[in-house]
Amino acid sequence: MAQLEGYYFSAALSCTFLVSCLLFSAFSRALREPYMDEIFHLPQAQRYCEGHFSLSQWDPMITTLPGLYLVSVGVVKPAIWIFGWSEHVVCSIGMLRFVNLLFSVGNFYLLYLLFRKVQPRNKAASSIQRVLSTLTLAVFPTLYFFNFLYYTEAGSMFFTLFAYLMCLYGNHKTSAFLGFCGFMFRQTNIIWAVFCAGNVIAQKLTEAWKTELQKKEDRLPPIKGPFATFRKILQFLLAYSMSFKNLSVLFRLTWPYILLGFLFCVFVVVNGGIVIGDRSSHEACLHFPQLFYFFSFTLFFSFPHLLSPGKIKTFLSLVWKRRILFFVVTLVSVFLVWKFTYAHKYLLADNRHYTFYVWKRVFQRYEIVKYLLVPAYIFAGWSIADSLKSKSVFWNLMFFICLFIVIVPQKLLEFRYFILPYVIYRLNIPLPPTSRLVCELSCYAIVNFITFYLFLNKTFQWPNSQDIQRFMW
Repeated sequence: MAQLEGYYFSAALSCTFLVSCLLFSAFSRALREPYMDEIFHLPQAQRYCEGHFSLSQWDPMITTLPGLYLVSVGVVKPAIWIFGWSEHVVCSIGMLRFVNLLFSVGNFYLLYLLFRKVQPRNKAASSIQRVLSTLTLAVFPTLYFFNFLYYTEAGSMFFTLFAYLMCLYGNHKTSAFLGFCGFMFRQTNIIWAVFCAGNVIAQKLTEAWKTELQKKEDRLPPIKGPFATFRKILQFLLAYSMSFKNLSVLFRLTWPYILLGFLFCVFVVVNGGIVIGDRSSHEACLHFPQLFYFFSFTLFFSFPHLLSPGKIKTFLSLVWKRRILFFVVTLVSVFLVWKFTYAHKYLLADNRHYTFYVWKRVFQRYEIVKYLLVPAYIFAGWSIADSLKSKSVFWNLMFFICLFIVIVPQKLLEFRYFILPYVIYRLNIPLPPTSRLVCELSCYAIVNFITFYLFLNKTFQWPNSQDIQRFMW
């Protein structure tokens, strides 16, 4: 069976890479000049490739650290000595974009290893399910599209997934180092390094919680009430954190992540903030509806697993049973939508992104729409939480805290910001049946086809510009 799974994996990876190479060729023919954010990334990478590392050569419009450019130079520069290519060829737009295609291969392999590690190995989890799940996430539309442009997404995903894998294998020094590499691609990736530390803490807390429950079952009758479990967990966390022995064990396990967190704090103090370069367009705020947008995004792309008549029936039954609780949640959600909805200037000004049309045709058409969607947000959030019930309560707590910290401070509604939390979420739900995976993969293939077709063939021009514009994520 293991050998057969290896054949499945090799076939899936080979076919995906072949299709990606064909698409890369189509992108290269259609897009010979930098496009969108590439106008900042590509010239900066080419300056690094030519050996100009001075801060005076840094483009102030770039807001991320130079991880992508440093890795790109390390990948393409040896081609000068190995193949005898000229610097002009090695530092060309096509070669630099190809680095992300290499990252996509690495991401495919890491996703497969993570599925094998995260998902429990039993007879129900067949080889085809693991390989299909890997293939599906590898061609996840929002991620897959940016494999063909010189953006930070592919590299950011690679180092974050690699850090998570090393964390699961208990190699925390390597995990923290890879987390630092991910941070060098995008500063917010520091939160996923914290998530790796949280994963370790959640594992220890779960072990101690199980022991505590066994003791209490022997001594005391169970506490009843709607918030009984919450109270018990809170009391347990308080008692656990008061033990020096427990804290010392956690410190010994997570000190590499603590050191990384300390270095991040030094960076923030020295830099005067998390953003480098142009800060005027990347100001942090409490944009609570971003969490609702993420829930909707996840429900849309994982609908075969999250949306079914049975799920809806269970949800409605739960709402009726706990109607006061859901009424309060609805009121709070409506308030957050009312007071904390923001529309970034980029969202309203750039009609090349899908988010422009989502905002214009859904949220701006009628003011009341954003409030009418609140029940759908609540269902999506509940469905996501329900799909993670196989994970411990502490793992869920760590994940949703990290999700909140990553998503909420972002003022701009940008689907790219949802890629990493979505992939980590999708890795940790139980492996779905093969029929649902095929449905999910088919939907991803259709979305990808439409996206690439629009990008490559349905070009347009702005009234006061001769440049060709294209639709994209």
